[in-house]
Amino acid sequence: MIQLDSFDAIRLKSARGIVRDLGSVLVAYSGGVDSTLLLKLAMDELGESAVAVLASSPAYPESEQAAAREMARDMGARVVEVTTDEVELEAYARNNPDRCFHCKEELFDTLEPVQRELGLAHLAYGATADDAGDHRPGHGSAVRRGVRFPLLEAGMAKSEIRAAARALGLANWNKPSFACLSSRIPHGTPVTVAALRQIEAAEDALKALGFKQVRVRHHGDVARIEVDQTDIARLLEQRERVTDAVRQAGYKFVAADLEGYETGRLNRTWHTQ
Repeated sequence: MIQLDSFDAIRLKSARGIVRDLGSVLVAYSGGVDSTLLLKLAMDELGESAVAVLASSPAYPESEQAAAREMARDMGARVVEVTTDEVELEAYARNNPDRCFHCKEELFDTLEPVQRELGLAHLAYGATADDAGDHRPGHGSAVRRGVRFPLLEAGMAKSEIRAAARALGLANWNKPSFACLSSRIPHGTPVTVAALRQIEAAEDALKALGFKQVRVRHHGDVARIEVDQTDIARLLEQRERVTDAVRQAGYKFVAADLEGYETGRLNRTWHTQ
């Protein structure tokens, strides 16, 4: 068994205590490492009083949903599935910088009745200490509603969460970070189901070529590809296959971002205005 260093172990112990004190909880689960660790702690500490809820919408690719279901089955978790309709909300679709707030509002509007129906004391999701330093308008919705975020409350950053997940034997401890497909569309450009499906098809094609950390930023007819910096040379070496794959998704022009993948890259388009 992999041992955590003392600092990581203290943070993990604190998160366990916070989860235990919840008594019962509905965990907003996506299959990412953050929500998976939160679900694991809830199952360890609360047993049958911990339930996962997996939300589906056009903003999340089916491949991610399938992986989340498989991970939950391997853990033996009880999972409730729901659908959310954030893409149909005008406030979300217009894609202003507060888009994520409206997404979380729709999510929690959907999850709170499930929480009440199951008789669970709390609703929780996997926010992290890293989120506190980024533009996260959706977190404001969680705070407003009293949603809990035990990993953040324990001060756990992404690196500590991955270390804890690995130590606890979670198979997705090193899963690449993932954000909803709408995050590939620059603020001010409307979010449509057609654009989301186009992005999904292009990213699936690139993953099939072996690129794990990948983003296809949607600029109308132009797809701007971000991969991990260590994969840029390979991306360029395979430019013909990459170009063909992305064009098959419906893009006319294909560009490689030489800075490589960076979370929140499109926030530049409004922070600098």
